[in-house]
Amino acid sequence: MLIAIICTLSLSFASPALAFGTSPLSGLITLKALAQDAVPYPTAITNGKPTLLEFYADWCTTCQGMSGTIQTLEAKYGDRVNLVMLDIDDPQWDKLVQRYRVTGIPQYTFLDESQGTVDTLVGKIPQSIMERFFKQLVS
Repeated sequence: MLIAIICTLSLSFASPALAFGTSPLSGLITLKALAQDAVPYPTAITNGKPTLLEFYADWCTTCQGMSGTIQTLEAKYGDRVNLVMLDIDDPQWDKLVQRYRVTGIPQYTFLDESQGTVDTLVGKIPQSIMERFFKQLVS
C-alpha cells in the first residue's frame, strides 16, 4: 500500500497529466480545436459583440493547460462573446502582438462591443476569474 501511494505521488510530481489520467497531448488537441473554431479577427472587430483575444502558441504548455477552461467558457458564452485565437508565431499577427503589448502567453485581452480594451490577463488564470471577466463582458 505504501508503495502504491509513493508511486502515485511520484507520478503527480513528474507529470500531473499522468497522475490525473489525461493525455499530455489533450491540451494541445483542445488548443488546436479552439483555434480552428475561433471567430476570425476581421469578423470579431466588426460584428458588435464583445471579444476575447487569446494570444497563444502551440508549444506553450500553459496555453495547452488553459485550453480546457477556455473551451468550457466558450461553450457557455460563445453565442455572446467572440473568441479570437491569435498564434504569436504567425507573422500576420505581429502588429496585433505589438498593439496589445503581448508580454507573455497565454495573454487574454478582453474587448467591449466597440473593441475597446476592458482588461488583460496573462498566464494561468483560475476558471472562476476568467468567468467573472466573461460575465462582465456580457452584462
